[in-house]
Amino acid sequence: GIRGARGCGKTTMLLQRILGEDMEQHKSLYVSLDHLWFSNHSLEELAEYHVAHGGTHLYLDEVHHLDNWQTSLKNLYDDFPELQIVYTGSSLLKIDSAGGDLSRRQIVYDLPGLSFREFIELENGIQFPTFSLDDILSRHLEIATGISSKISIMAMFDKYLRYGYYPFYREDREYFHVRLQSVVNQVLEVDLPTIEEVTPATVFKAKKMLAILADSVPQTPKMSVLYRELETDRNQGLKLLKALARSGLLGLLSTEKVSLKDMSRPDKIYLDNTNLMYALTRDVNTGCRRETFFLNQLRSSGHEVVYPAKGDFLVDDRWLFEVGGQGKGFDQIKDIPDSYVANDDVEIGIDNKIPLWLFGFLY
Repeated sequence: GIRGARGCGKTTMLLQRILGEDMEQHKSLYVSLDHLWFSNHSLEELAEYHVAHGGTHLYLDEVHHLDNWQTSLKNLYDDFPELQIVYTGSSLLKIDSAGGDLSRRQIVYDLPGLSFREFIELENGIQFPTFSLDDILSRHLEIATGISSKISIMAMFDKYLRYGYYPFYREDREYFHVRLQSVVNQVLEVDLPTIEEVTPATVFKAKKMLAILADSVPQTPKMSVLYRELETDRNQGLKLLKALARSGLLGLLSTEKVSLKDMSRPDKIYLDNTNLMYALTRDVNTGCRRETFFLNQLRSSGHEVVYPAKGDFLVDDRWLFEVGGQGKGFDQIKDIPDSYVANDDVEIGIDNKIPLWLFGFLY
């Protein structure tokens, strides 16, 4: 299973796999489960036909459009053991929360958008390795010097922040942000009702919530005021927040480790990535842009990030970070062990001051 936000490249990945790596393409079948054919045919019927005609690989796109999809996939796994199945679904999907138990039958991957490193490779064809957070913290001078000697890193970083997170930017850069707005609408109007089974009125509230938050991120939210503007109660308001975060539209930051299932208010709210800032906000705040990039890249690479009493971010219960511009110092986190500053607008760092862009090489 491949789960990810809309626009991150799940469909392209399936098609590239079939066209580029499957040795016998005629034995592979790609199908999108939002196709009209499934209104009066079943997935089991499709699989039976495919296997009967020599098929060995089945690629199922947009699985969340199929009712009882987990039960259907479990049945395929049990009835056609020779069939290799790959499926994609919205990042909203609650795997194994209902229906057939797939936990012992599958491996699920979460696909984020492009990292800054991947964007550079896509744009310039220059391949750089990934670096662990330990590597970046201990060897950032050496790593940054090597990378910046091969590419105009600051110019590339600005492009990435504006349009580099979603691979479809390559199709039409001029109207990328208009298309991204359409992607957001599809998430709210199609994916959210399909998976959460919400009403049109709730979809409208989700749109209004996103619009309110987009104009004021990052913020320590006054939740009672937000609920009043939405004409909703605490429970539904929190559910909407969590759904927007799971869908890849918001980044929620709390003082403690919490899962998106927990019904607790966040301490700070961001848009999920900087591309969304340019698509949804009138004026992009530079400080917010820096923090959004840092939070997104750390979480996308699998790190736990919480909101600390001092500083901007606490990573993996160990490393404390301040994020700021070229002149940002240690005033707020001085004398705290394992504390660092992520500086924007610099190519090379020094001591515990690390270039912000380098955190885009974690995955």
